[in-house]
Amino acid sequence: MKRTFWLSIVCLLFFAGFSQKMVAQELLTLGSALPQPELEMLDAAGGKKYSFKSSMKENGLLVMFSCNTCPYVLAWEDRFNDIAAACAANKVGFIVLNPNEGTRGSDDSPAAMVEHAREAAYTFPYVIDKNHKMADAFGATRTPELFLFGSDMKLKYTGAIDDNRSAAGVTKKFIFDAISNMVGGKAIDPASTKSIGCTIKRVQS
Repeated sequence: MKRTFWLSIVCLLFFAGFSQKMVAQELLTLGSALPQPELEMLDAAGGKKYSFKSSMKENGLLVMFSCNTCPYVLAWEDRFNDIAAACAANKVGFIVLNPNEGTRGSDDSPAAMVEHAREAAYTFPYVIDKNHKMADAFGATRTPELFLFGSDMKLKYTGAIDDNRSAAGVTKKFIFDAISNMVGGKAIDPASTKSIGCTIKRVQS
């Protein structure tokens, strides 16, 4: 009886601690200001440093949290360069951050990022979010997860790329519509969707 009791206590403490570790900062709300726009982050592939401020274009900036091996990222990855092209056509900057500090020594190492960017033919900066500092500031929890800011550096859209992991099954192109509507001065609807993906691999304290 005592053994069962203490086993139950240990399990409860374990799962409580696990749940605590999984909790990120509060998600940015629509209208929030772009966090730390001047913080420089290293592009693993190009060796150049980028900040949100330097990456922003005339009509705004799209920030995406991503990584190398998440099955959800790999499912949507064939649309990444299309997103970059849509951003360029609408004078919106595009930068992709890898926040997986917990796997920085393996799957998400700088060398692995370089190789992944090369294999996927990325046409945009793929930078290291050291110690998941920006993911924490944004309250990001998943890869992929998107945050679209206007020229005023205020958040206009957050969430998923579209409504289907399979490109053939997409019926709602959330981020493409959001970019087009933002630049065209139209309402973004929906302005917030649920991101579906792998949890960000944060360093556990």
